[in-house]
Amino acid sequence: MKTLQKLFILGSLSLLSLNTYSQEVTTNPYTSGNKGKIFIYWGGNRGYYSSSDIHFKGNDYDFTVHNAKSHDKPKGWHADYINPTRMTIPQTNFRLGYYFTDKYSLSFGFDHMKYVLTQNQEAYVSGSYPNKGSYGEVLENSNTKLTEDFLKFEHTDGLNYVNLELARTEDISRFVGIYNTDKVQLNAVAGVGSGILFPRTNATVLGRERNDEFKVAGYGVSGKIGANVTFFKHFFVQYEAKAGYINILKTPVSNISSEYAKHDFTFVESILVIGGIFKL
Repeated sequence: MKTLQKLFILGSLSLLSLNTYSQEVTTNPYTSGNKGKIFIYWGGNRGYYSSSDIHFKGNDYDFTVHNAKSHDKPKGWHADYINPTRMTIPQTNFRLGYYFTDKYSLSFGFDHMKYVLTQNQEAYVSGSYPNKGSYGEVLENSNTKLTEDFLKFEHTDGLNYVNLELARTEDISRFVGIYNTDKVQLNAVAGVGSGILFPRTNATVLGRERNDEFKVAGYGVSGKIGANVTFFKHFFVQYEAKAGYINILKTPVSNISSEYAKHDFTFVESILVIGGIFKL
């Protein structure tokens, strides 16, 4: 995503330097107001997560991995982003929204992030579980090594944040010398959102059979800022930086309904999307 961000910034600066576009003035341009317009976008993300205490509860185990570290699972430049049969496999973002005033919009979307507990890290584990020491996990320094035999834990199908968002869009074209916004328009975007977590958690605890079902497992809240470049009234590229809090209250880790994991953490998401905006 860093490469995508650089391309976005360079492309935006190049467009803003086109005096043939920026110096023209039009009367009552189409882009002067947004009320009644709908927008839709699709793109990709990178995710960054705080450390968290993950509690695992089962019929014969009850333990917590403290200060567990994790990472996302990026796919990079890949045809899956535009392949209709595979476009939900990478880390993706979708949003459909409506402007109820010239500046404010309400939208529905999902952030398909991926969360992977870093394998083979050393962590402090409290609580109890059977056959301690038989998974290659016990270390001499009182920490535990998170081996695959002991514990695998991922939200990779994925960490699905399904949310509603209220956002404000502000046309800042004039500050960079753009006056014909029907050709090129630069907007600043800010918003807040809230929604549910609908993950498909891939977990293997103590080598037991994993659960592969999608479940409503918690909630999230978020805020974002971003920049939007719109071309010829209807098409745009948008970059967003989003931060938020996620609380997984109960997600299944096996085919036994009473066995689950829970944790909460903060996240930062870097998002690049392409989209369209049209009047109803």
